Amino acid sequence: MTELIQALIFGALIGGVYALMSTGLTLAFGVMKVVNMAQGAFLIASSYFCYALWQHFGIDPILAAFIVMVPMAGLGLVCYKLVIARLERIDPGLTIVATFALALVTESLLALTWGPNEVGTTPSYFNQAFHFSSLVIPRAQLYAFLLAAVVTGALHLVVKRTWLGHAIIAASQNPEGARLVGIEPSRVGARVFALAAGSTAFGGAALSFLYQFTPDTQDAWLGITLSVVILGGLGSMPGAFAAGLLLGVSESLTTTYLSVRWSAAVPTVLILIVLTVRPQGLLTRATRQDAAS
Repeated sequence: MTELIQALIFGALIGGVYALMSTGLTLAFGVMKVVNMAQGAFLIASSYFCYALWQHFGIDPILAAFIVMVPMAGLGLVCYKLVIARLERIDPGLTIVATFALALVTESLLALTWGPNEVGTTPSYFNQAFHFSSLVIPRAQLYAFLLAAVVTGALHLVVKRTWLGHAIIAASQNPEGARLVGIEPSRVGARVFALAAGSTAFGGAALSFLYQFTPDTQDAWLGITLSVVILGGLGSMPGAFAAGLLLGVSESLTTTYLSVRWSAAVPTVLILIVLTVRPQGLLTRATRQDAAS
């Protein structure tokens, strides 16, 4: 019984981290319908920036995230203005190719700057844990989980309770109608993309002290974030958080009771199951496409 509870705890903590790393993609992909293939590269770039602040100035990665989010938001804004906005007017499908190219360029720049060797931050708590009887709760994973809950909740409130959130929904669902009430979809899209890129600072901070990373690890994290977004439902912050928890717990139970080799197949199996039962995702309501058209 203790082994099961411990596996559930580990899975839930890691699942929160998966959700945190997926927040930016949930915004860009789920709300604005932009498939940002550079999301993984932005995440790793944030990790390197947090690593640099920790290495040179001793700034805790979690605190560094609040600094890193500013240049990352600026990077997202520039990418949207120079690439995404122009290609969407020609063919929205080209944004996939363009963001994939951005990912390759970002990966190359990171490799030139920091090299190909694995790095990671080691704050004082990264190898410490809380002990409750026979249960162990790693402090690093717990802090990352709490960060995930705060960031996900804040972004959900922004989307659902603020003027910007209402403008985002209006611009994504009915661009022409949004223009009639004074909302310019291109400006809203720029803000969403900046917010999405800026939020990767928090996922990158958690990644920096939980895992070793290199420039090319962005591929693996892009796959995980895509899985979380698809499972949770496009544009749903609570759905992404729930999907992250489901993915983390499933991987933990698979590793504990089967084998670590099988855990790599968990995201694919979960996607097949969830899309079969609830094609719209865990916490997203289904819509009638025939009526909408």
